[in-house]
Amino acid sequence: MTTAPVDVTYEEILYEVSDPIATITLNRPDRLNALTGRLLSELRHAIAAAEADERVVAMVITGAGRGFCAGADMQRLKNTADGSGHAFAEELESSPGDPEMGEDFQVTYGYLLAVRKPIIAAINGPCAGLGFSIAMLCDLRFVSENATFTTAFANRGLIAEHGLSWILPRLIGPSRALDLLWTGRKFDAQEADHLGIVNFLVPHDELLERAQDYVRTLAERSAPNSLRIMKQQVYKHLMTSLGPALSETNTLMAESLERDDFKEGVNSFLEKRAPQFARVGLPGDM
Repeated sequence: MTTAPVDVTYEEILYEVSDPIATITLNRPDRLNALTGRLLSELRHAIAAAEADERVVAMVITGAGRGFCAGADMQRLKNTADGSGHAFAEELESSPGDPEMGEDFQVTYGYLLAVRKPIIAAINGPCAGLGFSIAMLCDLRFVSENATFTTAFANRGLIAEHGLSWILPRLIGPSRALDLLWTGRKFDAQEADHLGIVNFLVPHDELLERAQDYVRTLAERSAPNSLRIMKQQVYKHLMTSLGPALSETNTLMAESLERDDFKEGVNSFLEKRAPQFARVGLPGDM
């Protein structure tokens, strides 16, 4: 087990690796984990650390205390509105995400879609504003039955921030997305499940364990390099027409047939044993 990378002391998140899981906890519980520049920078840094760590098959992001994330810290937003500060000014050096995904996936929080490993949100309570955007940009969402959601942007005189206008219609359709964006109304976990935002709706006390068990299952059954390539296929092909998507897939399939993972997958099936796939770490190890 490991904590934060040696060159950084995290102040507003908790970071823990227990093979095969990196758990990242937003840790401002007295503020419902409202986002600051420091927290966002630490989150990005921790994701880069987990992406580079061979022990990590996937990441789980959750919130400390009773909430997932209340969105941007309102006092920081007030300072921004008054012209006396910037809400998100702090930066730690980090570069998560595969640059081969292209520049589209390097704009603000688009990097979450380019990270080479699955990112799972374990939403344990209120999830609002920018916190909602980040949750939607995660690959899967495990949601507590106690969770609540709101976009809130229109109610603050803002617009659909940081990729939400791109990802939300793709998850639930344009008209449903517009309803949630226009009204900023609060909705519960059951409605979120009905809308299609939720992948797994679970009892509150089982939330983190269920999300982590999902990662353990991936580590036992699935090749990490396959997970990486499939994630790239899905997000890149959302913006690609059918012919080029099929052509790229054919190339990727031919390459996968030459990898040791394919041989191990076939042999483990025939030998009726669990596969032993290579892990994914730094780009040079892939």
